[in-house]
Amino acid sequence: MKGLTSRQLQDLDCHVVLGNTYHLENRPGSELVAAMGGLHEFTAWPRGMLTDSGGFQMVSLLHLADISEEGVTFQSPTDGHRMLLTPEHSIQVQNRLGADIIMALDDVVPSTAADPARFEEATHRTTRWIDRCIAAHSRPHEQNLFPIVQGGLDPRLREVSMQGLIARDAPGYAIGGLAGGEDKTSFIRVVSQCTAGLPMNKPKYVMGIGYPLDIILCSALGADMYDSVYPTRTARFGAALVPEGVLRVKNQECATDLRPLDPTCECMVCKRYTRAYLHPLVHRNIGFASTLISYHNIAYTQRLTREIRASIERGNYGDYVRKAVALHYPQGDVPEWVRLALELAEIDPPR
Repeated sequence: MKGLTSRQLQDLDCHVVLGNTYHLENRPGSELVAAMGGLHEFTAWPRGMLTDSGGFQMVSLLHLADISEEGVTFQSPTDGHRMLLTPEHSIQVQNRLGADIIMALDDVVPSTAADPARFEEATHRTTRWIDRCIAAHSRPHEQNLFPIVQGGLDPRLREVSMQGLIARDAPGYAIGGLAGGEDKTSFIRVVSQCTAGLPMNKPKYVMGIGYPLDIILCSALGADMYDSVYPTRTARFGAALVPEGVLRVKNQECATDLRPLDPTCECMVCKRYTRAYLHPLVHRNIGFASTLISYHNIAYTQRLTREIRASIERGNYGDYVRKAVALHYPQGDVPEWVRLALELAEIDPPR
């Protein structure tokens, strides 16, 4: 949410934001956050809050991490000190941070890794660690603890992981280990398997998903929740989300374009600013441009999820998905992974 205020996020109808447990424990520290009333007070955010377990840094900081049955030891990228993150420590930190949804520490393996034995080890370790997380959880009536399904791209391991975690009867379940560079067909197959296999009456959270079409298709497969830095990170590179995909504001055709980023958008940015205004700001890397495009991209994503929810409630989500796919592929060149997602969701492809 770089460059935006809590008030702006409320104005954009955001209901849940995510905090990174590993980085928050490094700086400013969970004890300081707890002394200031928890993350809600610390960040002036009155709505829902989710914290991750810190486990994703096993992937993003893999070169600085040592993983064992006890936990994962990280070397700080800022000052070099070492931190042992165990299941117990992860939960204790998240208890102090005070988010409404907290995540169990899992053993994360990059989806593109080529070692089947490592995936086998990580799948069973993730199940063992959830019991340690549950035992360490001191605020079960205030914070919902979600376990994370692992297993890489192996259907057998995904089933093993799901059955082990379902037996713990958690308030919700996350699907982890994806959005790490795997091919999109494998991604769709794993999401479909997990959303079909997890309890229908519990939230299903696909971690790390932010591309609008991915959100649309995963929702068709039965997923409920997502998180990603994509809307704001892509904004910092001058990319605006629009119904057809991505508008690159730095491109020369925007230099004299007096239209808003998205003529169908009602956000403050689209009401007040043009592509031509934003084009030189992006070229000169002016921070104000990043803020404006971030604001629009979050407005776009919020509108997208509202539309998804409304069309599901109306019972015409299949029509909504077909229209969205047709907008993304106006020439009819729908890729096989999208066709597979539609088939698994029992939605006819656009004609």
